[in-house]
Amino acid sequence: MGKNKNRSRPFTNHGGTLSTSSQQQQSGKKASSNPKGGSKFHPKVDVSLLVDRVEEYMESHDKTSINYNSSEELMPVVTYLRKSYEKEYKSIPLLEFKDICAGAIEKMFGDDSDMTSSSSEDENAMIDEATRVKNLTKLKDMIKNEKNSMNQQLQNVYKEQQTTITPSTNSSSHAGEASSQASSNTSSEDSLKRKRSTSQVNEPQTQENKSTTPNHSNQETNGTTTNSNNNSTVAPPNKKTKPSSGQPSDKEKRTKIIVETPNIRFSDLGGIDNILQDIRELIEYPILHPEIYTSLGVDPPRGILLHGPPGSGKTMLANAIAGELQIPFLKVSAPEIVSGMSGESEAKIRHLFRDAVANAPSIVFIDEIDAILSKRDNASKEMEKRIVAQLLTCMDDLTLDKTNGKAVIVIGATNRPDSLDNALRRAGRFDREISLGIPDEKARMQILKILTRKLKLEGGHEVFDFQNIAHNTPGYVGADLKALVNESAVVAIHRIFGNIVFGNETKEATPKTLTPEEEVKRRSIISETLRNMKEPLSEEQLASLSITFEDFEKAIKRVQPSAKREGFATVPNVTWDDIGALEEVRDELRLTIMEPIKRPEKYKKVGLDVPAGVLLYGPPGCGKTLLAKAISNDSGANFISIKGPELLNKYVGESERAVRQVFSRAAASSPCVIFFDEMDALCPKRDNESSSQSSERVVNQLLTEMDGLESRGNVFVIAATNRPDMIDPAMLRPGRLDKLLYVKLPNEKERIQVLQTIARKTPMSPNVNLDEIAKLCENFSGADLSALVREAATCCLKESIQNNTDNLIVTREHFKVALRKVHPSVSEKDLKIYDKIANSLRTSRNHIVMDDEPKKNPHSTSSK
Repeated sequence: MGKNKNRSRPFTNHGGTLSTSSQQQQSGKKASSNPKGGSKFHPKVDVSLLVDRVEEYMESHDKTSINYNSSEELMPVVTYLRKSYEKEYKSIPLLEFKDICAGAIEKMFGDDSDMTSSSSEDENAMIDEATRVKNLTKLKDMIKNEKNSMNQQLQNVYKEQQTTITPSTNSSSHAGEASSQASSNTSSEDSLKRKRSTSQVNEPQTQENKSTTPNHSNQETNGTTTNSNNNSTVAPPNKKTKPSSGQPSDKEKRTKIIVETPNIRFSDLGGIDNILQDIRELIEYPILHPEIYTSLGVDPPRGILLHGPPGSGKTMLANAIAGELQIPFLKVSAPEIVSGMSGESEAKIRHLFRDAVANAPSIVFIDEIDAILSKRDNASKEMEKRIVAQLLTCMDDLTLDKTNGKAVIVIGATNRPDSLDNALRRAGRFDREISLGIPDEKARMQILKILTRKLKLEGGHEVFDFQNIAHNTPGYVGADLKALVNESAVVAIHRIFGNIVFGNETKEATPKTLTPEEEVKRRSIISETLRNMKEPLSEEQLASLSITFEDFEKAIKRVQPSAKREGFATVPNVTWDDIGALEEVRDELRLTIMEPIKRPEKYKKVGLDVPAGVLLYGPPGCGKTLLAKAISNDSGANFISIKGPELLNKYVGESERAVRQVFSRAAASSPCVIFFDEMDALCPKRDNESSSQSSERVVNQLLTEMDGLESRGNVFVIAATNRPDMIDPAMLRPGRLDKLLYVKLPNEKERIQVLQTIARKTPMSPNVNLDEIAKLCENFSGADLSALVREAATCCLKESIQNNTDNLIVTREHFKVALRKVHPSVSEKDLKIYDKIANSLRTSRNHIVMDDEPKKNPHSTSSK
């Protein structure tokens, strides 16, 4: 810091707070020797030198202002000077040196400064005395507004002083002026609040070419005088301005709805052939030709409801409809509409429909609509009821006369249509409900062909076996099939990397024959090798790569369908080869269930209605459950297995709801077979003294659902029981369980077939004669025969362990031991009772005669 007294210092001064803000020369007047109002400087102190040292302190500590009336700001300066120049200032008392420093700082930026010797050169920049007095008066008036916030005070300063802005082409200079002005006025307010004022206020005098500081006095710029009373003002920095009356406030601001036209077409979807006609009637005709409806004097459909299990393609179908018609598409998720502020949710709905009308013809798609439009009877908050009422009102206003003759269609999507408010599901709102259930085998094949269009398949798409994959993926929805395609690609990549590391292996040497430890080791070697490979694969290596059918087979084992994840079984893996004998029952089941699914047109031609259900009854362990699984597998239908007690719940209404859910899921998965095991526990006689009101409600609900099967399409019911006499007679009438099939114990010939089926995987010695064993198994059920083979295999294993040998061959001696341990589970007396039940059901379904003691249980333990 030099000591040239003629140099200029950047500053702005109001009262006692001093801040550096612009370069300006000091006036030529002499400084008063009594700046502190009577206290003179110490005779040993060189004031000019002290001023220079204060400036050094400000520069080294990055200070732009010092309030010499504040001890907190002044004492650090005093301490710094006494410590840095101890020899000169140590002898002066602390309080006296503090006053000297305060006077020096005031002198440093005071009007009566003797630090400038060339005042004659700057006379044109002197402040007009009248303007100075006027500015002081206005600043003092600000003290009256001390209760206002600091931002309000700053705004008043700018408005009252009407600061003149120097014309400039650089917009950034204005920002600098506003910032500097704010700093200056802040300093002046601090000074006035402390009621410390000086007789002279030194204002900025000369506007330099590079300066951005506004002046309160008349200024000369490029030869033109600009008066401070001009109307040009500078807005305070970071001050939020109040929106004009034409702009919406923050409360009125809404979530912007994106209007788009999707690129998806119907050709990008598979398995929708059965619903395309409904889509054309309900959406395409009103959108493309609204004049037809106007001419006929009717209103077109206003909405459709898409429902189905997750991943069935509801959202994609809505996008494809808008993409096919090339019209605006307004998509919103129901939870986005809900707001915490009262009235905002309803406002969002109104804005959504206004945008739709403005872009008509258009489609409004509300995803997960059940989240906001559930039944009002169950609503826990008034807001939920208001949302439902608002959407009903907006849908009622979508008539052609209110939409300028252009149709607006509303599409809703949900997984739970039964939870929607009933007012939405009437005609005039959601006119039609379209179910996107679990696709059948044909639809799955179409979806797979579309999903693999861009994949490189072995042999090409023309020869790839899509039908086999579709047959092996029952219960898969569109999302599951997409996951399957992605997983097959992952399997293929792993196989390709394995071939690169270990060489081109044959399919017989693939890891399917490896133990889990060997497979883990193999994967580790592949990963380590690939990490060390820096070069990409060559075109020759990539040319021979493709996804094979075996890759899909492995991927099927890894991908679990949505229906199975939610607790519902899909097509079982039991085939007729797993069942021995029962030829008569097989034929009846094929005619009752399999043929109506595979050839429904033949039944319609002869005027036959599809039987609603089949009851399998007979002794335990005769294969009733296996029969139900095998017929489901053979027909390709989905399979839902329900144990009777599983649906029972102690809470009122829960059991009935569980029954409805089963049939609803079956309808969405049609063709589907519902198998009720232990039907006597789920549907007991209602006139029984021991029956309760809850069990009666379950029976009533089940009877109601069975009556509604005609409207549910290909939903078949198979029930199994050991006690048909305990089932409510209303369930056994034609139209419900109208096919009653008696599954009796196998005869000798059938026992041989059952033994051959069960023993397929058991290594047998040549001395084992299954015909001989079958003769010894009189009255054995299928479960008893299975227990016999298992016991013989156990005897063989025990003998091998005791002798420490690897000879695991089941011999005739092992079966002899097993026959001494396993006995038939159905006695001769029980068998006669079941025969009587069968004869009684053939004559009358309402009155089943068992024996002379009707209350007696025909078997002590009944378990299949």
